[in-house]
Amino acid sequence: MTAPVPVAVVGPTATGKSDLGLDLACALGGEIVNIDAMQQYRGMDIGTAKLTVAERRGIAHHQLDVLDVVDTATVARYQEAAIADIEAIRARGSVPVVVGGSMMYVQSLLDEWEFPATDPQVRAKWEAVLADGGPAAVHAALQQADPVAAATILPTDGRRMVRALEVVELTGRPFAASQPQRGEPRWGTVILGVDRDTAELDERIARRTDLMFERGLVDEVRGLLDHGLRDGVTAKRAIGYAQVLEYLDGDCDLDHARERTFIGTRRYVRRQRSWFRRDPRVNWLDGADPDLTATALRIVAASSGSIS
Repeated sequence: MTAPVPVAVVGPTATGKSDLGLDLACALGGEIVNIDAMQQYRGMDIGTAKLTVAERRGIAHHQLDVLDVVDTATVARYQEAAIADIEAIRARGSVPVVVGGSMMYVQSLLDEWEFPATDPQVRAKWEAVLADGGPAAVHAALQQADPVAAATILPTDGRRMVRALEVVELTGRPFAASQPQRGEPRWGTVILGVDRDTAELDERIARRTDLMFERGLVDEVRGLLDHGLRDGVTAKRAIGYAQVLEYLDGDCDLDHARERTFIGTRRYVRRQRSWFRRDPRVNWLDGADPDLTATALRIVAASSGSIS
């Protein structure tokens, strides 16, 4: 018996990926594998728009609530765990439906990506540079060590620049040499991309941001402080959480935190769109299409032969 072909539902935030993923899982007899980095964290529910248990329609979900906020989310950990989940789902005869928009996570899962070794001392050295001098300091160092990486990594993305400097120092090769090349997706995965008109998507982001604050994002962040949110590396930087922390620290008022959350989400959406649009393997769908699920199922059937 041939193992089922996975389906990935990717694309920008707030386009409707979660609902489509659930519809596909119901239709295909599938299980959901989360590929949103911040939804891995326990307790980070409102600010990540994580589906509640009741909203999951009884469908098994994987890679949700697998980290504490003090843990560092890494692409390598996710890749290993998600591959194991997908292999187990396929072995059960179910269809893995991978849903989310974390760009590097998607590429790590669907492409052959071997991660260079890490060295705590080298990493700590560059993290100290980041802590002392901010992103500008590590960007300057990266320009010296690997000008191509410095030109391609956002100068505000301190963590990724630190990783690039670590890889260059450990391997003696440019950071790009460790990056994956797109080819046939792992397992022959059918990749669906969901997007919407930019003006409509901006409105959806604004509504989502307002709802997060109305539903208690500030209280959620307060509660996570007791679980070590400030001590984590990645969780406290999540969009919405970082802005609420500024508010709680007295660095801005609540309206400013809300506005900065909207702006940060909108900026992230532009990055996601640019990233995923460069991938020719993605079958693009309009999230506003009333026949979205039926269209997606036709693409899956044509691409994988997994349904009739």
